[in-house]
Amino acid sequence: MQKIKIEEIQNLQRIDKILSEALEFSRSKVQAMIKDGSILVNEIIVKTNYKLKTNDIVTIEEMEEREIQLEPEDIDIDIIYEDEYLLVVNKDYKLVVHPGAGNKDGTLVNALLYHVKDFKAIKGEIRPGIVHRIDKETSGLLVVAKTDKALENLSNQMKDKTTTRKYIALVEGVIPHNLGKINAPIGRDPKNRQRMAVVERGKESVTNFKVLTRYADATLIECTLETGRTHQIRVHLNYIGFPLVGDPKYGRRKTETEFGQFLHAKTLGFIHPYTNEYIEFDSELPEYFKEYLENLE
Repeated sequence: MQKIKIEEIQNLQRIDKILSEALEFSRSKVQAMIKDGSILVNEIIVKTNYKLKTNDIVTIEEMEEREIQLEPEDIDIDIIYEDEYLLVVNKDYKLVVHPGAGNKDGTLVNALLYHVKDFKAIKGEIRPGIVHRIDKETSGLLVVAKTDKALENLSNQMKDKTTTRKYIALVEGVIPHNLGKINAPIGRDPKNRQRMAVVERGKESVTNFKVLTRYADATLIECTLETGRTHQIRVHLNYIGFPLVGDPKYGRRKTETEFGQFLHAKTLGFIHPYTNEYIEFDSELPEYFKEYLENLE
């Protein structure tokens, strides 16, 4: 057990921020410990956003490790880079990243638990090591952290907009401009909570795009993300009137295909959390995507 007395200089600062620095844990791990009851303030449970006050006594007990309630599964995944701290996966469009409603198994997380024998990044969660996610029916690159330090570092890079993330998207209609920037806040659609939408009080969301190829009634573009909101590219392109071809949630029904939305996370770059070197990865379009484009020509 460890006890910390809050000093005046720490007054009114968030508990997860102060403790992540003091304990050298990620904020996600601190938040999990608070929810678990392993961290108390003046002997009572507080919320993860509690603002500490001068002379508060914070008690930290070792969080009881909970086994991940998931079975490792021998699912074939395309690991294009791996070291002792992280790995980069080229995700198949059919693969869901982590368990959720209707997807208890057969996910990327199940596969990772089989291929990576010891995740040190936030045990007890259903998303061990997942820094960011891409939708089912979106293919391409994502980075997975193996250690707590890597998870926090990479998550902060995403938050600070210092990563490189480029997507290839096929949209309905012919975009007349060669370059575009969509700066529109995204939040839950008030008319349908299962969807996201551009809403006045949403979170800042910025997508840049450039046209690669124009077809008779479709356009191939490259999108570069400045932010990473849920369904961001899909929502933004639908918002400007050029939804993704095949998108079952935001597209037009006449273009739905067995492959879902034609969206591929092609390029991913970040600073390695241990070597401090910038590394970047690139991936080819899936064969079904290439064949669809050939049929448009």
